[in-house]
Amino acid sequence: MRILFAGSPAIAVPSLEALARLSLEDDRFRLVGVLTNPDTKRGRRGDPEPTDIGAAADRLSGDFADMPPPVQLKPEKPDGAVWEAVAALKPDLLVSFAYGHIFGPRFLSLFPLGGINVHPSLLPKYRGATPIPAAILGRERETGVTIQRLAPEMDAGDILAQERFPLNGRETTLSLSHIAAEKGAELLLTVVQDLALDSAAGRRQNNDEATYCSVISKEDGLIDWSQGAAEIDAKIRAYTPWPLCRTFHGEEPLYILEGGLPEEPVQAENAGPLLPGTVLGIDRNSGILVQTGDGVFAVRRLQYAAKKALAWRDFLNGARDFIGARLTGLV
Repeated sequence: MRILFAGSPAIAVPSLEALARLSLEDDRFRLVGVLTNPDTKRGRRGDPEPTDIGAAADRLSGDFADMPPPVQLKPEKPDGAVWEAVAALKPDLLVSFAYGHIFGPRFLSLFPLGGINVHPSLLPKYRGATPIPAAILGRERETGVTIQRLAPEMDAGDILAQERFPLNGRETTLSLSHIAAEKGAELLLTVVQDLALDSAAGRRQNNDEATYCSVISKEDGLIDWSQGAAEIDAKIRAYTPWPLCRTFHGEEPLYILEGGLPEEPVQAENAGPLLPGTVLGIDRNSGILVQTGDGVFAVRRLQYAAKKALAWRDFLNGARDFIGARLTGLV
């Protein structure tokens, strides 16, 4: 089975690594190519850098000492210009994980076994590009990973395998992505090996149960303190590490990096007016207390723009006018 892997961000790296190991350890499988997004200019010098998948493919190429390493393809999009290069690899199966582009039927026709996709949700729930933040924003008690067949409609293909796991309510998108990456790689190996034995049975998704998640923008990170404390907590966790949640102290942007609900009902040191966004005081166990539209939110880690992130005690040492101030969503 000759496999082409398509992906770009860090969450897909364990799956690529798993397929590379399989290719090296089992001669029934061969990772022949890696399809990823083009290198982009980063850093102050603007040097072109590969995607996380591109960097991982560079690193893994040295392991293929006794066989040709996977060919890297980095087109702007998988259109006609790249079809010839893919066809030359004679791939049997396309494996995709967060590649960022939709594959059309003509491209999928290059693969006799079709294509499969790793999706970090329990499909048909949270189809789309941001299922992990969506699960956190939805305050789900569980989520999971799904291996599905690629289909013309986004994330609507037959389900080949799923794994569920519980959420404890403190996950961030960063931490949950690590979990989904590892579990997705393990589940992917099982499905690929089942496909080789022609024993992978799919089941149709119930489209009536489908939900969708939208693309996240930087503006989504703006905190509306009139929302409830639990909702704001979920938002901060969902938007870590990007776009991060921010508010304004006066005219200065302030990132709220970590917080939560106070462990116990607390008495603010300086109650002040109970308007949403008002900094009420501190709780020595929970942090800086901020009034919301429903309950109190405790800030534990925060950062002024262009300054370093600080734990709440250290932050207050340099912001003595902070208690009693009112944080706002707009300047």
